[in-house]
Formats: sequence, structure tokens, C-alpha cells
Amino acid sequence: MRAARFHRYGDPDVLIVEEATEPHAAADSVRIKVQAASVNPIDYLLRAGVLQEMLPLALPAIPGRDAVGVIDEVGEGVSNASVGDLVFGLGGVSDTTAEFAVLTAWSAVPSGWSIEQAAAAGLASATAAGAINALGDLTGRTLLIEGASGAVGSAAAAFALAAGARVIGTARPANHHYLTDIGAVATTYGPGLAERVTALAPEGVHAALQAAPSASLPDLVTIVGNPSRVVTVIDREGAARLGVRVVDAENDSALLEQAADLGRRGLYTPRVDHVLPLASIRQAHELAASGAGKIVATLT
Repeated sequence: MRAARFHRYGDPDVLIVEEATEPHAAADSVRIKVQAASVNPIDYLLRAGVLQEMLPLALPAIPGRDAVGVIDEVGEGVSNASVGDLVFGLGGVSDTTAEFAVLTAWSAVPSGWSIEQAAAAGLASATAAGAINALGDLTGRTLLIEGASGAVGSAAAAFALAAGARVIGTARPANHHYLTDIGAVATTYGPGLAERVTALAPEGVHAALQAAPSASLPDLVTIVGNPSRVVTVIDREGAARLGVRVVDAENDSALLEQAADLGRRGLYTPRVDHVLPLASIRQAHELAASGAGKIVATLT
């Protein structure tokens, strides 16, 4: 099968498209013929070797945590999926940017999503759903999301709004219209955040989520007033220091089904900023690492 691979850690130039051995569905998993896969921060961090002590890879490795495609193999014990189903979902730590990928968590693609949007939904929505679930009942409460216009932040905003929360989201001014369109209240990040949020929510903020790299975690704790109501998917060191909870994505089909349900109801559309072919996987990683938004690589 065709696959993107890297034989050593390094910059995007280590990525090549070549033939690789096909994987096959094991128990409690499905194999898909991949139509598209997204590029997530963990993908370029793993490729660069930044995480090799924590998450060592057997090289050569295929990048990618999530993908969308049609099931062509169903493993033993799987009763909720059939050959021919179009699904999006999560593979292993690094293995989905290839013609075939094995998923251990998946959900049917909502009819309103494009293939590219479904490719972008897996890791972002699982991370966001886990974070919002960790914050408990948000009905009638105000949630502050740092980095609300990104893939995870916008998914979290969708989950929170559907749960009945009021969402204030930080983003660059160029993305404020996007936040307004999805139903959030937009503000800028950086110095003076507490004052800006107080002006927007004089009644106070119940909870906060850090969904983008920044130095904001202490500010979020100050704004909320209680570290137990602050979640980060970014800053493990800061979380340990401040008593904030860290949420990592889990390969849990129930989380993906939450996202798909919102998609079917028209309440969540995964963000996609750039679409490139598999042959341009180096450029895809470069764009993702530059902060250019959500990148999807197509294989069809």
C-alpha cells in the first residue's frame, strides 16, 4: 500500500511516500480504505523526535492519529460496524496516513460532513469531548475557551454550546467572525484577558479550557477562581504546578459518536483550513507546524 513514512526523526524532509505492508483488523477493530487523514500537533512532534522518550516509535513509522474511509475488514468482536460503512476515527499513536489504516475507535460519518471534515474530526473531537465531559454540567454556565477557533477549541465550543453553556472564546481578531458564527462570544488572547472577560461576563466564569499553546493557564485559574474547574489539553507541567486537570484524547467510540450526533444535528462542523494530496505530506506537516490551521491530506 502507499503510505507516508519516515525512517528517522527530523524535519518534514524525512517524510517520503512509499510502499508499506498493509495492516489488518484485529479483535475489536476495523480496517478502512483511507480517503483522508488529518495532521495533528502530535504527528509533527512525533516525527521531529520531540516525544521519542515518552512515545518511542518503531521506525520506519507512518504518521497520523485519525482518518476517514470505508471499512473493508471487521475484526472479531465488532458488532456495530460492517464492511462498506463510511466511518471516521482513531488509529494507533502513529499509523493512519496510508491507503489502509486500522481504527480502534470510530463512528459513522454524518451526511452533512465532507470527507475532509470527517478526516479532521477524529482526534480533535475526542479531545474536546473528553475535556467538556470532565468539566461536568455546564447548563446555563459560562465557559472560557483559550484557543476557541482551532480544531479542538471549536469542537469544544460546539459541545459546550449544545450542553447549554455560554462560551467565550479567545482567538486572533481575524478569527472572531468564525467564533461569532458558531455561537461563541469572541475576545483576544494575551495581556489583559481577565479584564476583557470580566467585561463580557460580569457574573463570572464557571470553567475554562486551555485548547491552544499559550502561557495563559495561570490567568485561567485566576479568572475561574478554582483550579478544579480548569482543564488543559496542552500544558502538563503547568497543570501539575497549578492543580489543573489534564485531559488526553482516548480511543473511545462513545466520544466520537457524541461528535457525530452533533454533526447530524447541524451543531458541529469540523474545521478544515487546508487540503493537500498525500504527495504533499511534507508541506502538510510544514503548514500544520507553522500554525496555519487544520490540515487534511487526501488519499483518493
